[in-house]
Amino acid sequence: MGVLRSMQSLQAEVEGMREMLRGSAGGGNSGGGLKMQPTSVKRSTGGDEVEGDARVVCVTGGISFVGFAVVNRLLEVGYTVRLALETQEDLDKLREMDMFGEMGRDGVWTVMANVMDLDSLCRAFEGCVGVFHTSAFVDPSGVSGYTKHMANLEAKAAERVIEACVQTQSVRKCVFTSSLLACVWRQNYPHDRRLPTRLDENCWSDESLCRDKKLWFALGKTMAEKAVWRAARGRDLKLVTICPALVTGPGFRRRNSTSSIAYLKGAHEMFSEGLLATVNVEKVADAHVAVYEAMNNTAGGRYICYDHKIQRAEEAAELDRQLGIPYRTFSENSSDRPAWFELCNRKLSRLLSARRRCTYDIYCSYRVD
Repeated sequence: MGVLRSMQSLQAEVEGMREMLRGSAGGGNSGGGLKMQPTSVKRSTGGDEVEGDARVVCVTGGISFVGFAVVNRLLEVGYTVRLALETQEDLDKLREMDMFGEMGRDGVWTVMANVMDLDSLCRAFEGCVGVFHTSAFVDPSGVSGYTKHMANLEAKAAERVIEACVQTQSVRKCVFTSSLLACVWRQNYPHDRRLPTRLDENCWSDESLCRDKKLWFALGKTMAEKAVWRAARGRDLKLVTICPALVTGPGFRRRNSTSSIAYLKGAHEMFSEGLLATVNVEKVADAHVAVYEAMNNTAGGRYICYDHKIQRAEEAAELDRQLGIPYRTFSENSSDRPAWFELCNRKLSRLLSARRRCTYDIYCSYRVD
């Protein structure tokens, strides 16, 4: 989702950003434009957050499909966002395509940050209280060629992000974008049980199984998420991870096709086990912000995020068709055969429901007053 991209992929992402910005023009947060500003936010000292800094955050991979949706949602609810771009080419392309013009919004500016460079990450994070790490490695050729080497790079980059968070005095919280793939690839269970095995946040993909099946994208997500938990252990940093299913939504075929194709390697097995699911990018963004805001209270650990289970063969085939994946046949699951697994996102659902109730109570109180 952002560290390595082809020019065609970058142009598609930028065009998608344009469309989203046009759609949000005239909203309550519209204004002068995306701003190039120095990192002038005052740092916190000691163990407490300075008044006014709590709504300053940094987003890595902020022009990716998921990253931009997260940025958009943060702006909508009043955060100031530092958009971490990975290369000068990214910034130049955005300038060429007038992304800093009048269809931008106040409250966001850019900074250059190489996720493999600890010093540049620390500079990018300085003055921010929270970090959203949505950046990831994808195939620069624009096809599904995610390799074992890229999986190793992703894990190393994730470690550096956490280390930069720890070393940056102002940073207190980090939300890391993982994947449902870091949960679902496990060794086979006996299929003669009466009830399906529940798959929730306690489940981790088996790295050996991913290597044996050459599921490099799943391996990279698993290694990276495990790496951030190891790096954050015992450190002065609050960490949560979001594990979204296949991310869809308007423009995902153009803007997220590479990651989607890599995600769907092994789709036959996921489908047959009842583990192939999707989630709209707007829900993913909402989950990131909701969990971030709940970290001051009870939120912690991992959160599985999906809103639709693919249970019909024609749905799975349609995903392939939309992404241009060569034709493959999905066998319809027998209605008298029990599902081997049951996906569970109850933890995130409870948090989002509580947040909606809280918002409703505040709104009703305001109306009564």
